[in-house]
Amino acid sequence: MADSKPLLSLDGDPAAAEALLQDVFGIVVDEVIRKGTSASEKVCEWKEPEELKQLLDLELRSEGESQEQILERCRAVIRYSVKTCHPRFFNQLFSGLDPHALAGRIVTESLNTSQYTYEIAPVFVLMEEEVLKKLRALVGWSSGDGVFCPGGSISNMYAMNLARYQRYPDCKQRGLRALPPLALFTSKECHYSIKKGAAFLGLGTDSVRIVQADERGKMIPEDLEQQIRLAEAEGAVPFLVSATSGTTVLGAFDPLEAIADVCQRHGLWLHVDAAWGGSVLLSQTHRHLLDGIQNLLKRCHGSQASYLFQQDKFYDVTLDTGDKVVQCGRRVDCLKLWLMWKAQGGQGLERRVDQAFALARYLAEELKKREGFELVMEPEFVNVCFWFVPPSLRGKKGSPDYNERLAKVAPILKESMVKKGSMMIGYQPHGTRGNFFRMVVANPALTRVDMDFLLNELEQLGQDL
Repeated sequence: MADSKPLLSLDGDPAAAEALLQDVFGIVVDEVIRKGTSASEKVCEWKEPEELKQLLDLELRSEGESQEQILERCRAVIRYSVKTCHPRFFNQLFSGLDPHALAGRIVTESLNTSQYTYEIAPVFVLMEEEVLKKLRALVGWSSGDGVFCPGGSISNMYAMNLARYQRYPDCKQRGLRALPPLALFTSKECHYSIKKGAAFLGLGTDSVRIVQADERGKMIPEDLEQQIRLAEAEGAVPFLVSATSGTTVLGAFDPLEAIADVCQRHGLWLHVDAAWGGSVLLSQTHRHLLDGIQNLLKRCHGSQASYLFQQDKFYDVTLDTGDKVVQCGRRVDCLKLWLMWKAQGGQGLERRVDQAFALARYLAEELKKREGFELVMEPEFVNVCFWFVPPSLRGKKGSPDYNERLAKVAPILKESMVKKGSMMIGYQPHGTRGNFFRMVVANPALTRVDMDFLLNELEQLGQDL
């Protein structure tokens, strides 16, 4: 670190604050946007935890540091962070960097407001409602309500709470003593937040009844019917079915129309977790995967805090949306999507979805042409799941230890690619299947060159296994 005059505070010095931010923005543009999205740079610079702690100098001290030191801190944070915007980052269900979305986040963070009342967030209250209106129209709803949630896990918890409130509104005031034993139903391929949400809401994980899925990971409606009847026979009250559109690993879409029929027969609330697969609604070609999705917030969550939600304000208080949510303060999320949609248009967003599907199909077909690659199943979405079979295991599928040895391949290759910094792909076991790679085609900047690189790199990393 450079040794210079400590930067004790920028309070009351707008020129110094502006100079610091200009420098930081310059670092971000150079190190994150320019280098972070370049295929010639590393996805990550791996360090073991103890070494990384020393490199970052994480200790917080009583005296402040100089501006030069603060800028170096920013460079170090970026240097040792994973570049999720990199074209070879395939590890999660998110990747890439959209400049308009980033611009939206910079604006919202700079304004530093909270989206609970029109009084302090007039632009964003109106903007969120417009974005939600557009999203409801994509689903097929002409009316409705909604909020932006911090993520899919919280969204699933909202759904459980709404379904419970709709069935037993007294539970808001009287709590669990107002409830009989409840049962909710979801596929074994559901997101783990369903069980976490049941625990968090006091329902208990035993209230989650698991419905069988077929070989492609889709909920089986006939088993749903059977599980509902079994729960009723055991004295539980069914109240919710949580279907999934785009499962985390296989990218499966539950058959919503058949599930909706079951829900209608039994009078159950149907929730669709489309945190991953919902984007297909933007595509005329692929939106059929969510066929059936078209088929209470404030009363359920509101507490009428008098210091925020006064009813005698000088404007329409229905614009104060904060009482719909569990949080008090809520960050602004709508500007990212609104600005991106303004720039790309619906047609541009549709092209992105269609391109991702096309690249996933290209990768699947290329896998079939190469020795040593085996698809777990034909992809339905943009999750391409496959095994890499190294030379030492080829032709030995019938050997008794084949599956055990194959399951060790993905972890070894993952370590090699991360420490090399060449790319990142997730892997996992699934049911009786041993570890396999889950390639996610999500970055809109990806091309066939990146798909070819993935296959070539796995061949190179695994040639001696």
